[in-house]
Amino acid sequence: MAKQLNYKTIHEIFTRFRDGEALPKGELNHGNAYTLVVAVALSAQATDIGVNKATEALFKVADTPEKMLALGEEALIEYIKTIGLYRNKAKNVIKLSRILVEEYGGEVPSSRAALQSLPGVGRKTANVVLNMWFKHPAQAVDTHIFRVGNRTGIAPGKDVDAVERAIEDHVPAEFQQHAHHWLILHGRYICKARKPNCQVCPINDLCPFEEKTT
Repeated sequence: MAKQLNYKTIHEIFTRFRDGEALPKGELNHGNAYTLVVAVALSAQATDIGVNKATEALFKVADTPEKMLALGEEALIEYIKTIGLYRNKAKNVIKLSRILVEEYGGEVPSSRAALQSLPGVGRKTANVVLNMWFKHPAQAVDTHIFRVGNRTGIAPGKDVDAVERAIEDHVPAEFQQHAHHWLILHGRYICKARKPNCQVCPINDLCPFEEKTT
């Protein structure tokens, strides 16, 4: 775990991220808040590419909680059976759809507590929805962000909650809205787990990681 970087360095890092891609976007396909919740819930221990392949057909027939309930669990399974843990995920999607209809009038709530009360929706999923749909500067820490935060010193922490707090505490406000997307993309395509592409890294000179590749 690297030491926490200072404000000036973090500001320069995110300036470079912004210069590289001013408006980074998540890679899960969705058309509304509900399909975003479902897509993120399905993405646990699965790739975005795999989820997108499954939901392309699913969301054409079930893009609201009412339509998902009408579809039913067994039919839903047929759409998502290529995704890991699909049976449990199907149960959760049906349960959360019923709760949205019965308790929220079919609308996705915009509070973290309400979102986390839904089956299959944890803090990370809630933060993704808050950030991507409701434009709240929430930080959804996944394995990529956890790795990048600790390697670089941008947001070091012993667990995901600590990394989330470190991003909120140390990343300048002007970068908070897109911070987790920049960090996810950096971890997914450059600062990879086994062999980071340090030679093409835009923040190589600012990163204290000792095991850089050449």
